[in-house]
Amino acid sequence: MKLYREAGSTAEGPFDVVVTPESAGWGYSGLRVLELDGAETVTTGEFEMLVLPLSGSCAVQVDGESFELAGRTGVFDAVTDFAYGPRDTEVTITGRGRFALPAAKTEKTLPARYGPAENVPSELRGAGNCSRQVNNYCLPQTFDADQLLVCEVLTPGGNWSSYPPHKHDEPREGESVLEEIYYFEVADGGMGYQRVYGTADRPIDVLAEVHTGDVVLIPHGWHGPSMAAPGYDLYYLNVMAGPGQERAWLICDDPAHGWVRRTWESQEVDPRLPFGRKS
Repeated sequence: MKLYREAGSTAEGPFDVVVTPESAGWGYSGLRVLELDGAETVTTGEFEMLVLPLSGSCAVQVDGESFELAGRTGVFDAVTDFAYGPRDTEVTITGRGRFALPAAKTEKTLPARYGPAENVPSELRGAGNCSRQVNNYCLPQTFDADQLLVCEVLTPGGNWSSYPPHKHDEPREGESVLEEIYYFEVADGGMGYQRVYGTADRPIDVLAEVHTGDVVLIPHGWHGPSMAAPGYDLYYLNVMAGPGQERAWLICDDPAHGWVRRTWESQEVDPRLPFGRKS
């Protein structure tokens, strides 16, 4: 299985990025990124789905509901509003911009809904050069869904995120089983790096230079750090889903590196955070 997918390599029709369970070689998580100037209708099938603006704004029509998404000018500029589309329906998106459509297989049908930007919890994690911002769009405590988990992470240039390395691939206390997609954007045409590694029993080995539009798939194993090169802020959208009956994001740090968390107690959060604040 190819875990690093270069920008454009999965393009299909109006979509710059297409990751399905079939193309990823797994069972639950999917993502499409739509470049739009006009209107496009998407059939959800057996998936629940978000319409999440990366740039631009749009109107969303789904199940007789209409939602106006104010969106944003870019991923580093603001938290965005979004819309939720249930399985077995059509979602019509009309507007201009770039829109992420994260998705997860589900057997449950929930109502179509609007997610206001002001209701999206945004938190600062880590400290020092491990400082980053996390916008929690669709997690168990932030927005109701059946299987889908979605957040985005913004990392100032020169910092590390998804660190200490962690995993979520065993059904045990304190850990859930989740497939994960990382979709990247990098400011000013720059680059970042993504590391994924496994165990002797379940080997996996990725060290990829990432650019805007690239995707890294994580079926299992330790993932992190995500490294923002100095001078280039790094963004990634995380899409997760798995086989568990309980919708939960539970992780386990790599015990070789978990001690790093304790060092943050004596450090300040990077003053460049949060992104999108008014001067």
